[in-house]
Formats: sequence, C-alpha cells, structure tokens
Amino acid sequence: MPTAAITGTGTYAPSGIISNDELVASFNAYVAAFNADNAAAIARGEVKALDASSAEFVLKASGIRRRHATDREGVLDPKQMRPGIPSRPNDAHSIQCEMSLAAAAGAFAQAGIEGASIDAVIVACSNHQRSYPAVAIEVQHALGASGLAFDMNVACSSATFGITMAKDMVMQGTAKRALVVSPEICTAHLNFRDRGSHFIFGDACTAVVVEALEDSNAQEAYSIIGSKLVTSYSNAIRNNAGFLDRCDPEHRDDADKLFVQNGPKVFKDVSPMVASLITKHLAELELSPDVLRRLWLHQANLTMNQWIATKVLGRETTEAEAPSVLAEYGNTSSCGSILVFHAFREGLNVGDHGIICSFGAGYSAGSVIVKKSRG
Repeated sequence: MPTAAITGTGTYAPSGIISNDELVASFNAYVAAFNADNAAAIARGEVKALDASSAEFVLKASGIRRRHATDREGVLDPKQMRPGIPSRPNDAHSIQCEMSLAAAAGAFAQAGIEGASIDAVIVACSNHQRSYPAVAIEVQHALGASGLAFDMNVACSSATFGITMAKDMVMQGTAKRALVVSPEICTAHLNFRDRGSHFIFGDACTAVVVEALEDSNAQEAYSIIGSKLVTSYSNAIRNNAGFLDRCDPEHRDDADKLFVQNGPKVFKDVSPMVASLITKHLAELELSPDVLRRLWLHQANLTMNQWIATKVLGRETTEAEAPSVLAEYGNTSSCGSILVFHAFREGLNVGDHGIICSFGAGYSAGSVIVKKSRG
C-alpha cells in the first residue's frame, strides 16, 4: 500500500483588508444610527439599546488584528454591512472556482505537477455557493483533470476531513493524486451587526496536494502517519441558511440564517474534545506528545489554541511550537489549519512530526499527524 503524503500547499486571500479599527468604526456607526432611530422605543423599554465595540475588545477576545475580505467596501458601509458579490453567468468561472484555481497554482508549484495530473478533486469548505453542479466538478473541469470530484462540508473541520478522504483514496488506489481545496467566503455568512461575532471571520482559500510519496517528485513532502476524525452533535455553532428558506419567507432573514454561536459554550465543549482527540490519536499511533515539533491548529481563537496546545503537551508552549496566523487572517473556517501549516514549516528536519488539527461546528474535529519525509 502506498504512503500518502502532502507534497504541496497553496493559499489565496483577497487583496481587500479590514483592520479592527475600520471594522469597529463601521459597527459603531451602525449602533449609533440604530439607537437614534429607536430612541423612543428604547426609552419605553420596548427595544434594547445596542452597545458599541472597540478594537481593544476585538483583539483581547480573539487575537485578531485584521482580516481579508472579498468586498471590503460593502462590509464597511454601515447601511449595507455585507459584501457585494455579483452573480456570474453560468459559462463563467464561479467565484469559488476562481479562488480554488488561484490557491491550487501554488500547491502545484510546490508539488512539481500540472493540474491535469490530478484525478480527484475535493472542495471542502463551510459554505458552497450552490447545490449543484458541485463546485469540485467545476474546478476539475477548469484544471483539465480527470477521475472524480465532489463537494463536502464539515464546517471548520472540512480541510482535515478532506485530506483524510484524499489520503484514503491514494492508499486504496482510488486516486493517484488528489487536490483538496477550501474556498471560504466567510464574510458572506457573517452578521456584521452582531457585536459578539462581527469581527471573527475573513476570506481565504487553501489548496493541498495529496499523492503517493513513492511517485512524487516534490522537493518537500510530509507523509500522513494517520488521521482521526470525530463528530458530536451540538447547536452551539449554527447557520440555518438553505434552499428551504424560500418556503418560509417570514423567517428568511432571521439571525440564524447567518453564523450564530454560543462562544463560552463552544470554548468549554470543544477545547477538551480536541485535546482528547489528539491525545488518543497519538496513543493509537504509539507516539508521545513530545514527538510533536509543530502544532498547526485551526485558527479560531488564540486563547483556545493556547489552551489546547498546553493540554496536549503538558506544559506551556512557545509560539514556534503552536504558531498562529489569526492576527493577519482572522478565522477563515476550514482554511485556518492549512494557512498556518503553509506558513510555518521552516525549521523542521526530516523525521520530525507535526499535527494538522481543525475543529468547529457540528461539533467536528479532525487530526492529521504528519512526518517530514523529504526536504
């Protein structure tokens, strides 16, 4: 059975950048207008006044300093507070296909391959822009690739679940070379009028090439030693948007048609769940936590990541051991763990181990343990 390995990664982020100061200024302008428009009702106790936010609060709550956005102007307009993304004709590349191709180009360059050599494409992300045809099949067609393609969604864990599917296909001979792409337009499902979450997400896309190590010509490769996936049902993170919305127009614009979460409950539930997943996974592979030179964790919340890393290793961790890209990108859903894996691989020697781990709504969590085998 061949050894499945990650031989290339690529990333894409839109050029539009929104700082905490800019985002908070927009939010506070909306709050001021809302409170003024509803002053009488607020005085009567019929409507609750909205509280302003601050850049200091955002940074302390999340570790985020800025984020990339597909349409920064639309997000920052207090009268709009959402990205403006025009529909495209069916014979043009969809925006998620376009993002996927941009990220894939970097992954192909690292792997030393052409897109036509791919024979499995998985578009794994939190939100797909349409039901069908699958965005993955569109990406497959645009690449001139062969074989099979499909979309999958396990929210923020989608990339690690997709890598696991790709690994299994390569090892079983279903595919020779797979591409996992995660085009996340998180700003489109974020409620920028919600003080507790308006700062969380940014847009990005990542791409990962998984192929047989024995057949790879890549200069750098990370063998997938094992993967472990877990899900547990919870309503603490939810997005109820779907095709049935038009069937109940009275509730089509309810708050839960966008991202909603109970942040404290998520922290309390998911942090030990992820630490336990990693610990059990290492034990099953007869590996000690001390073997992990790098923890590439999902980029959701800096405090959460530090807690998980400390719990797994049994000691305080350094920034080099558990690096973060939150300050630059914010939470990019399924892209987070791959963004940090792509950016922070320097200093590892052949034989060193690391873990790519993601977690999110569902609940869902994925652990992919890798060993640097070349480079």
